[in-house]
Amino acid sequence: MTIQIKVYSDFVCPYCYLAETPLLRATEDKDVEIAWMPYELRPFPQETLRPEEDYLQRSWQESVQPLSKKMGVEMILPEVSPQPHTFFAHEGLLFAKRHNKEREYAHLVFKAFYQNGEDIGKIEVLQNIAEKIGLDSIAFQQALESREFKKERERIQKEATEDLNITAVPTIIIGERVLKGLHPQANIERALRGAIRDSKFEFCDGDECE
Repeated sequence: MTIQIKVYSDFVCPYCYLAETPLLRATEDKDVEIAWMPYELRPFPQETLRPEEDYLQRSWQESVQPLSKKMGVEMILPEVSPQPHTFFAHEGLLFAKRHNKEREYAHLVFKAFYQNGEDIGKIEVLQNIAEKIGLDSIAFQQALESREFKKERERIQKEATEDLNITAVPTIIIGERVLKGLHPQANIERALRGAIRDSKFEFCDGDECE
């Protein structure tokens, strides 16, 4: 039985990047299908966060950095200020999804931001990522510039907030079980076993971005 997993995340949420590691470890060699779903925390024209301000500095030092060290995930606090809006990055995700490259794309977008400090709000940065994973970079560029996936991205976000009541990320839906926030590998494995046994929703709290 193939378990369907949906991961709602935003590329500027550090907990979403951290969530990638236990998820992939828990699902390794398992019969699962993982779909990375776009969810923009601060849709344009809302203002985004600034890394030099107290909120991000405090959360990085008190939460993100200790977690990343514990999990063995290399991360920096990107100096891009203000942080980029991620509608282009998410529309690029949908382009990659069409070509079954969403997992590779998502990983490299997170890495570009949280390891290299690149501005993932720029099409040329995302286009370079698309090229690295074997996508047609010109078609990718044209899709983003024409906003080909804008309506689909907006529909997914609306369904997430209105139908699934998602207000923070990461949110991982495994079958019909919901893990809200950053969870260890053991929790994800338990949810996988539960998804096979039943279809009951279970909401769990953890570290997250709001």
